[in-house]
Amino acid sequence: MKVLVAEDDERIADVLQSALGRSGFEVHCESDGEVAWYRADTEAFDAIILDLGLPQMDGLTVLKRWRRQGVETPVLILTARGQWEERVEGIEAGADDYVVKPFHALEIVARIRALIRRSKGVATPRIPFGKYELDMRSMQVTEDGRPMDLTPQEFRLIAYLLHNRGRTVSQLEITEHIYRQDFERESNAVEVLVARLRKRLGHEVVKTRRGFGYTLGDDY
Repeated sequence: MKVLVAEDDERIADVLQSALGRSGFEVHCESDGEVAWYRADTEAFDAIILDLGLPQMDGLTVLKRWRRQGVETPVLILTARGQWEERVEGIEAGADDYVVKPFHALEIVARIRALIRRSKGVATPRIPFGKYELDMRSMQVTEDGRPMDLTPQEFRLIAYLLHNRGRTVSQLEITEHIYRQDFERESNAVEVLVARLRKRLGHEVVKTRRGFGYTLGDDY
C-alpha cells in the first residue's frame, strides 16, 4: 500500500516513514503543503497522513482542495491542534480520522491499515482467499494455516490485488504501489514478479487481462 506523509517536522516524518515502512507500506514524504496537494492530486495513494501546520499551504486548505477536486483517498489528520472545534472542522472538511500529537507510531500504523481496509470494503486485517489467508498485521500469507515464505514484493502484490478485488490493475499501477521510487528494476519486473507469485500460489490465483493488467482469479 502506498502512503503519502505530509509533515514538515523532519523528526516526525522519519518516525512515520520508519514505522510504516517496517509494516510493509511504500511511504512518500513531503514537507510543503503545495507539493503535497499536487502529488495527491496527480498520483494514486492508498492513504494520506496530513499535518495541518504545513508551510506554503496549510493542511486544512490542502484537504478541502483535494475533496473539491474529487480526491477520495482516506486522510488521517495528525496535528498538535487538539481543540474539539478544530477536530470537527477537520472531519467536516473531509478527513477520515484525526489524531492529536504526541502519538504512538504503532497506533498510526493501525489506523492507516483500518482506513485502507474500510476504503476497499475489507472488514478485518485477515483476508481469506481460497485455501490461503493474508494477515496485514503480521505481513504473512498462510496456506491451510501454514506460513508461506513470500518476498516483500510478492506479499505486496497479492495484498494489493486482494484490496482491489473485482478490479483489473495495470502494470504501471502495480509498479507505483509496490516498489520504492529508488528501487532499480527491469522493464519486465512486474511480469517476473507475477510469474514468481503464480509459482507460489498457483497459476489460477492471478489472472492476466491482456492489454489491461492483472486481477484475482474468479474463485478468489
